[in-house]
Amino acid sequence: MTKRNEIKDVQPIRSLDRIEDMKWSLKKWCGERDYILFLLGINSGLRVGDLLKIKTSEIQGKHVVSLREGKTGKRRTIHLGNIYEELDAYIRTLEGAEWLFPSRKGKGPITRVQAYRQLQKAAQMVDMPDGIGTHTLRKTFGYWHYKQFRDIAELQNILNHAHPQITLRYIGITDEQIESNLKTFRL
Repeated sequence: MTKRNEIKDVQPIRSLDRIEDMKWSLKKWCGERDYILFLLGINSGLRVGDLLKIKTSEIQGKHVVSLREGKTGKRRTIHLGNIYEELDAYIRTLEGAEWLFPSRKGKGPITRVQAYRQLQKAAQMVDMPDGIGTHTLRKTFGYWHYKQFRDIAELQNILNHAHPQITLRYIGITDEQIESNLKTFRL
């Protein structure tokens, strides 16, 4: 398998400090657009393809939005309250741009490849390039949602997974739990 065809195993960001490191790095080295992409991704759980297709008109001035997911075709309600102010300030800088994440080259949004490059650039700046990719945003959302609410059925529903085990494996909880349990196991 060539390097280009390798499937990279991306992981959630399991440390709040590392999330803050990524936010800082994205703002400093990549720019507001890429920071907002990261922020919206980790707070919504949307796939990067769905994030990139958001038009400013769909979310401007709204605390709650309903978007159709590309992969499943299902509607998802996204609550933007916790990030509304930052998102709104960012949208005002776009000066009427159609896309929430506009490309600097061309008329459309940035591509998945460009989103990946920017995340990699930010991750390298804070010494965490391994396991970071565009899917890290969705997995990070899932991981922290589970940690906060401990409701795997709800998270399974949000992520549109067929079985709770898929969701646990997806967010890396099963591996983490096994590792933790083996460290403390004693007869």
